[in-house]
Amino acid sequence: MNLRQLQYFVAVVDEGSFTAAAQRLYVAQPSLSKQIAALESELGGPLLERLPRGVRLTPAGRAFLPDARATILSAERARRSARMTHDLTAGELEIATVHSIAIGLLPDSIRALRTEHPGILVSLREYVHREELEDGVRGGVSDIAIGPKPRAWEGPMTSLGWEEFILLLPENDPLLRTTGRVDLSALADRRWVLPVPTAGMATLISGACRDAGFVPRPAVHSSQVEALARFAACGLGPTLLPANVVPGDLRHLTRRLRRPPARELAAYTRVEWSPPASAFLENLWDARTARRPANAYIVP
Repeated sequence: MNLRQLQYFVAVVDEGSFTAAAQRLYVAQPSLSKQIAALESELGGPLLERLPRGVRLTPAGRAFLPDARATILSAERARRSARMTHDLTAGELEIATVHSIAIGLLPDSIRALRTEHPGILVSLREYVHREELEDGVRGGVSDIAIGPKPRAWEGPMTSLGWEEFILLLPENDPLLRTTGRVDLSALADRRWVLPVPTAGMATLISGACRDAGFVPRPAVHSSQVEALARFAACGLGPTLLPANVVPGDLRHLTRRLRRPPARELAAYTRVEWSPPASAFLENLWDARTARRPANAYIVP
């Protein structure tokens, strides 16, 4: 078994036929078919069922595909890392994260990295939920993950401190005329602007509301973090957002909570930090200034 055979196999699966895969890879179809046949022979049975129009994975092929993809991704990252110079004048950093962190924590850190090392290309891979993020990194995606601290992780991991969630209220909301922190229970009878149920933040917000003694009733759902802020501001209902993602022009509509939801963030990777990942860590949020809020509701 070799990397080329895995690449050919995945290409056939993705393209749905040997002909299309051969065209994408710029190889002769007989050569591609021969490599797939050799791979199947080594593994003891067919991975693909040849159909009149296309192919279909066999049970063995379905079991083999995830690890084949992860191996190809790992090999590509190894190739990039090997070509990086020690002075970081070139290379690529692939960051995996969740949507809210992508627009909140990362922009300033990426700008700082690019200012110091302009030759490094940065690409983001964004996930809706922390579990999808962790599964992706375990499967070989990205050089570094930035997200909620994993409950269990075997590779290198660095704490980035705590992220506090704050309340964003509609324009002219009566609570904006008050001073000091707000009890979340004071909004039990409101309709809320909420993330889509599949998003990680949805679990966080529903948990904080249950901790305050109620279940939030939705007025609107959105998968876009900035849309949540805009919907709340225009009067559709309150929402909870990480303090660092609230747009500057809406900061006057925010209030801190007496029992604020908070989550610990971390940077982590599968095996070891690549040179660009190590450089990026130096520009990330200073955990000493991101301490756990007092009396916080800690997200499970």
